[in-house]
Amino acid sequence: MQGDWAAAYDDLPDGVLVADAAGLVVGLNTPGGRLLGLDPGTVRGRDWRDVLPLVDPAGRDWWKCTDPYGGLHTRTGQPERLLDIAAGPMAGHGLLVSARYVRTGRALTRLVISFRGVGSRERADREQANLVSTVAHEIRSPLTTVKGFTATLLAKWDRFTDDQRRTMLAAINADADRVTRLLTDLLDASRIDAGRLVLRRREVDLPALVGNLVAAYADDLERPFELQVIPLAPLWLDPDKVAQIVGNLVDNAVRHGAGTIRLSIGPEQRGEPGARIVVSDDGEGISDEGRARIFGRFWQAGNARTGTGLGLYIVKGLVQAHGGEIELAAGGGGARFEVWLPAGKPPYEG
Repeated sequence: MQGDWAAAYDDLPDGVLVADAAGLVVGLNTPGGRLLGLDPGTVRGRDWRDVLPLVDPAGRDWWKCTDPYGGLHTRTGQPERLLDIAAGPMAGHGLLVSARYVRTGRALTRLVISFRGVGSRERADREQANLVSTVAHEIRSPLTTVKGFTATLLAKWDRFTDDQRRTMLAAINADADRVTRLLTDLLDASRIDAGRLVLRRREVDLPALVGNLVAAYADDLERPFELQVIPLAPLWLDPDKVAQIVGNLVDNAVRHGAGTIRLSIGPEQRGEPGARIVVSDDGEGISDEGRARIFGRFWQAGNARTGTGLGLYIVKGLVQAHGGEIELAAGGGGARFEVWLPAGKPPYEG
């Protein structure tokens, strides 16, 4: 590869090998050279099968099976699949390989092969397996309570007093809410990943919204709670998403922090008007390693074994969807999360 064409291929994260109409390599980009253990400058003019020898899981020569130059002239490429390098410095290593056949009429004039390491796929598979395991555990626990109390009430309704029935029904209701929150988190994480998160902006009185949220928390909190509010102008936000942001941050402080939980709200200008929300506690804070990963998917503090590890990932996604910013403030005791949300504008009408 030469000039701008080569530079463009080198900017790609995946390996790319290009062969001409005769099957001779005209270029291998730098990421491809690293994956194959080869110097891209030494492979030009060699047969593409010698530079990128591949076998399928059954040990068959992949290029004999697919035959890009001599096979069906209507074929335009090969979908991505897992193959092994058959020879060379990286023999035995797996690659995810796809191919594009560029034709003039029936003749194959250029073969473009894209390949990448399997590490990203293995990580994704592990994350998916961990998520399935975590979700199964998180759902099974409340459903066990729901099933147990429901079966008991159906079988022995007349043996219980009204207060006993009310207690069991309250437990069923609480665990149903827990499952609902879990499913909401999973759906929101999926929408954030896919870029399909939709905001329904309305004029929001942020202090009133947060005040109502704190009042709902007050009965369940067993630790001191301080709320500081500085009046600010109405903002155009999605009230449900903002409540989710604040709720998840407070829940994080309850689950992983210690001491007094503090929540403050006030105006802040960052190039445009907006609101600043701060949630902090007096716990041990976040380790340096945790700070680098805290807003990632499935991150959990310390040896936590409850929850999906999606709460702060969702918070960051919701904040960014509003055009805002979130950060874990450095220094001091405990964890201190600072959120800035722009005031926004009324949605266009007409």
